[in-house]
Amino acid sequence: MRRLICVYSILTIYLALTSCSTKQYHLLFREKKALTDSVYQDVGSVSDYKIKPQDILQVRNLQDVNTIIYNPVNSNTIKTSPLSSNSTESQTFQVDQDGFVILPALGRIKVAGFTRLEAQKIVEDSYRKSVFTNPIIELKITSLKVTFFGEIKNQGNLPLIKEHTSLVEMIGYAGGLTDKADESNIKIIRGTEKNPKVILIDLGDIQSINDPKAVLQNGDIIYIAQNKRSARNENFQNFSTSYLQPVLLLFNTALIILTLVRH
Repeated sequence: MRRLICVYSILTIYLALTSCSTKQYHLLFREKKALTDSVYQDVGSVSDYKIKPQDILQVRNLQDVNTIIYNPVNSNTIKTSPLSSNSTESQTFQVDQDGFVILPALGRIKVAGFTRLEAQKIVEDSYRKSVFTNPIIELKITSLKVTFFGEIKNQGNLPLIKEHTSLVEMIGYAGGLTDKADESNIKIIRGTEKNPKVILIDLGDIQSINDPKAVLQNGDIIYIAQNKRSARNENFQNFSTSYLQPVLLLFNTALIILTLVRH
């Protein structure tokens, strides 16, 4: 009897300890039918993105500050470039609600409704007319992002600055997949709030590297599911916590009471 009590006590303690770990329930973003190639429609890459109010722009002149020739007609000649590539501070500007951005030496410039390249040309032409003779303007939209959930080492938002950033590249930026990740079951949630679509990507297939659907877009949500082995272990842990542990605790308590009564 004492041996039986000892065995059940050890088993009870083991189940209690294993049940203390944090449980993760991977039930996010379920859809009965994933988006297939036949119904897939590209809603636009980053290069096609139209600037919107509240977007954050990075604007700078790539010309070296010592080689910039200013417009001699401008009586208020600037000693240093307000958008110098040598500047140690990040030159970022927010688009206001009316779609304008306020830039040094220019003032308000309409940029909303234009792509990055279109806005870059507008800004460059404006600087050429009134400030610089031969400016080389670089404009980036730094507020674009994607969001990671699931079995990724760094969950959360990551900036999407490159024109064509692949899923593999962004997973690398996020630190890679965890040991529990199922690389064959990666979901990209894309589309509008009223009509979201789920795209399944299998990184176990080498062809997924060249899959156009795996080129990320602003607002994409990437979810990496657990692999089957980890899911089975978690299901067993949940089962033991919900059913086995209470039964064993009750049985162990009954054995202890019975032993005390006999003595």
